[in-house]
Amino acid sequence: MKRISILICSVLLLTAMVLSGCSTNTEKATATVKSTVESVATVSKVETAKDTASEAVTTEETAATGSAVTTEETVKETAVTFSKENPITLKIGASPVPHAEILAQIKEPLAEKGINLEVVEFTDYIQPNIALEDGSLDANFFQHFPYLDDFNKNQKKENADWTTLVPLVYVHFEPMGIYKGKTASLDALKEGAKIAVPNDPTNEARALLLLEANGLLKIAEGKGLEATAKDIVDNPKKFEIVELEAAQVALSIQDVDIAVVNGNYALSSGLTQADILAQESSDSEAAKKYANLVAVREGEEDLPQFVLLKEAITSDAVKKFIEEKYKGSVAPVF
Repeated sequence: MKRISILICSVLLLTAMVLSGCSTNTEKATATVKSTVESVATVSKVETAKDTASEAVTTEETAATGSAVTTEETVKETAVTFSKENPITLKIGASPVPHAEILAQIKEPLAEKGINLEVVEFTDYIQPNIALEDGSLDANFFQHFPYLDDFNKNQKKENADWTTLVPLVYVHFEPMGIYKGKTASLDALKEGAKIAVPNDPTNEARALLLLEANGLLKIAEGKGLEATAKDIVDNPKKFEIVELEAAQVALSIQDVDIAVVNGNYALSSGLTQADILAQESSDSEAAKKYANLVAVREGEEDLPQFVLLKEAITSDAVKKFIEEKYKGSVAPVF
């Protein structure tokens, strides 16, 4: 505004001098006005540059503030908030025994923290992982890490977009046992006797190691927990290894001489300690590697609801329940 006022005054002065006939003064005035106009132009450029810089700073500050606000609002929008008065539902897939029974022990403690625990029971080892990956479940509780790791690898071969499932917490170990079927003892097994074992890679290896530990057969050296029936190198009585889906082994026990059964399926089918002919020891290779775990989708391990779930399922109350309820058939690992 000041620049415009100066320019107008200079022009008026020049006009007055011209009208009064002051030629000499007119030339001086013209020079003065020209000088003034140039000065005004220079000042204008400087001030314009300052204004531009000021606007740039303001824009940058606004952008930074806006970005910060947007980020903060996004975090607030995605954060899960819950309380006893405003609870959320956590849906967990689990085998009926002992997993669902263990989860039942933490329903009330979690409800106090604002989490309604919904347990969905499964009787197989495949659907719980499929349902967790596709979002039908929030977590599952039925498997050990070698099985989970193998499952992830196989799924990724078929589906590059498969979401990796990861352990949240390790809870217990279920010793695998050799249970009597048609034959009442290991010594009474005849040549060609049928022995049922789980057919999934990790549990079959455990079964074969247990049979080897009891002198029934021998597997190739170094195979360990990767062994399959093809790795049997010595089978003096020519036992027939019947490979079945894990859940079916206990249900088929009346059709075979003996069966190597997972602890949870033994419990759910009504088998007792009196039916066991041999069992994995607490210091076995399997006991160290096959602890059962709660699994979640990768990247969700630190969500508040899962932090509380982890704390609840590894509490002293749950440990006491496992020890008193299962009397060695299931052992806590925390």
